[in-house]
Amino acid sequence: MRKSIILLFLVSTFLGFSQQKTIDQRVEDLIKKMTLEEKVGQLNQYTGDNTITGPLTINNNKQAEIKAGKIGSMLNVIGYQYTRQYQELAMQSRLKIPLLFGLDVIHGYKTTFPIPLAESASWDMAAIEQGARIAATEASASGIHWTFAPMVDISRDPRWGRVMEGAGEDTYLGSKIAFARVRGFQGNKLGDINSIMACVKHFAAYGAAVGGRDYNSVDMSDRMLWETYLPPFKAALDAGAATFMNSFNDINGIPATANKYIQRDILKGKWGFKGFVVSDWGSIGEMITHGYAKDGKEAAQMAIMAGNDMDMESNAYHNNLEQLVKENKVPMAVVDDAVKRILRKKFQLGLFDNPFKYCNQERQNKELNNPEHTKIAREMATKSIVLLKNEKNVLPLSKETKTIAFIGPMVKAKRINHGFWAVDLKEIDSTYIVSQWEGLENKVGKNTKLLFAKGCGIKSESKADFQEAIDVANQADVVILSIGEAYNMSGEAKSRSNIHLPGVQEDLIKELQKTGKPIVILINAGRPLIFNWTADNMPTIVYTWWLGSEAGNAIADVLFGDYNPSGKLPMSFPREEGQIPVYYNHFNTGRPSINEDKIYKSAYIDLSNSPKFPFGYGLSYTTFQYSDLKLSKSKMKSNETIEVSATITNTGKFAGEEVIQLYLQDKFGSVVRPILELKDFQKIKLEVGESKEVKFVIDNSKLSFYNSKLQFQSEPGDFDIMLGSSSSDIRLKSNFELIK
Repeated sequence: MRKSIILLFLVSTFLGFSQQKTIDQRVEDLIKKMTLEEKVGQLNQYTGDNTITGPLTINNNKQAEIKAGKIGSMLNVIGYQYTRQYQELAMQSRLKIPLLFGLDVIHGYKTTFPIPLAESASWDMAAIEQGARIAATEASASGIHWTFAPMVDISRDPRWGRVMEGAGEDTYLGSKIAFARVRGFQGNKLGDINSIMACVKHFAAYGAAVGGRDYNSVDMSDRMLWETYLPPFKAALDAGAATFMNSFNDINGIPATANKYIQRDILKGKWGFKGFVVSDWGSIGEMITHGYAKDGKEAAQMAIMAGNDMDMESNAYHNNLEQLVKENKVPMAVVDDAVKRILRKKFQLGLFDNPFKYCNQERQNKELNNPEHTKIAREMATKSIVLLKNEKNVLPLSKETKTIAFIGPMVKAKRINHGFWAVDLKEIDSTYIVSQWEGLENKVGKNTKLLFAKGCGIKSESKADFQEAIDVANQADVVILSIGEAYNMSGEAKSRSNIHLPGVQEDLIKELQKTGKPIVILINAGRPLIFNWTADNMPTIVYTWWLGSEAGNAIADVLFGDYNPSGKLPMSFPREEGQIPVYYNHFNTGRPSINEDKIYKSAYIDLSNSPKFPFGYGLSYTTFQYSDLKLSKSKMKSNETIEVSATITNTGKFAGEEVIQLYLQDKFGSVVRPILELKDFQKIKLEVGESKEVKFVIDNSKLSFYNSKLQFQSEPGDFDIMLGSSSSDIRLKSNFELIK
């Protein structure tokens, strides 16, 4: 009898599951019930009242339009109570289709992690993924379903303010980071309570904006597009990215928002993307200003036909799409496809089953005050710091140092440590942000005296406070000077033609140098800066970027040796703006400048070709020896692999981590190949005197490139293989041949 009951239960359970409709079936059922007006509503996104991006839009009919089903998504609505209020309005609509809530969660929600460019300097994919995971956990606990991140644009121009939001200049490293960040935001699967949708941006090639000016044009060959700028987007797609955002720029004369080639042919066609594409803020309407569309109606038609599914803040779809369908200028099938893509994500998130799933006060309070998040943010911040110089081994400092002068405009500031794109949580004060001064106070012993002087402002030309700084420095055993750019000098709409240290900060360094005291320079920034005098004359320089909530503690950890710096630069640092773009994987040209030979060579007569600090560069308190390079074979076929191994030894006095970088050069090709290309890397930790063997596998994909016909394939020939500590510090070198 008992067996019969169990069997009956199993059969009924199986039948219940078999009769349960799939998400696609539920989408089809719903769209059949929708009017054209309701369909257009799903493609329409408005901002809320917590605007942190774009010009503020005033819409007094917002609530009525939500009730009427004319809005499918909102951005900049923050917190469980506000998202719940708007969702309750959506539940008054005829079909009760829930809203999607999106936000620029770029490098953390409440717990702020280092800016993305700084995180990229860690070369630690697990740590980067974990940071995005925590950001998703906190944001989802506050009612957010969707972040407009990661930005995966490759950029070789530090004048562009948005370099702070990306992973730097290299396609391989950028692709690995894109994959990690998407995995971090989305977790195991969409619909999990701590998962939010990623939005990969800006599709495509926004990082190549002419002159490094935001919103500017991009002009490049298709081969450059495919080889350098598209791979990180494909990596993000392979990681399961739910959504993409197109870009403000035009690509070869066609605005990305109306660019069928990138959106329909590549993304939704060749790559098979099943998610949806959202415009950037107002970019559909901006096609009129581009001179590409004559009015909003034509802009809406161009965008939807090219594959742009959701309209962020331009009202172009809201005002024109119904009429375009009625006039047979936009097929209903095109509208239905866009709507289905959006509805599918809402079903996957579980919003139809519980619209208030992510609006929970208890969970928000818990996750926004999780001490484990603070601990991980501190660890990520330490990994992001790059040691540029330590010539006299001033670092690490002793905790028993008697007197330390901590000087500079950054020392006691709090908000500044968040950098650009920090979420503005007005209901939370700044006490959780650890200033650099507080970090030092937390670190030193009771017998250490800390002295402070501001010295100067960030942008100010005044030297009125110089003497106070000099007097304080003269009383100290060691001076720490914290300088750089303001947090709002890098980011969107923050392009700069002059990326030297602003104001009189470098003049302050010169004056303090005259004291003869040991000086540690901390440089806080969202981009590579130019500081040639400091780089040439000061022996101890640490690049601290903007490190987030735990900046002060992390900087102190590194300064006093509780963490041995391991960061490596994800972007080359130029010597002057006139050298930009400068990047490591350039072509040789027919007349390369070798050993600074400038006579009838591809060179500047007044400047070196090389960067001030190269891609992949970063020092440690210890030293590493590379030895015993071995290749499993000297020749390989395209269906084979070569195993590369080497021994890395810690030859210094501190335990430390090293990023071993593997570069290849294809010596001859049907198109010109770069002088070297990053193809793999490993980050390992070694105790003092410890040796480890590292192994890499070279397969055909690492030897392939896009030829003149846009075919991704390898070609038989000779290859140089290089292992090094940076792109300009190659320690071991060998070669092999690819044969037919």
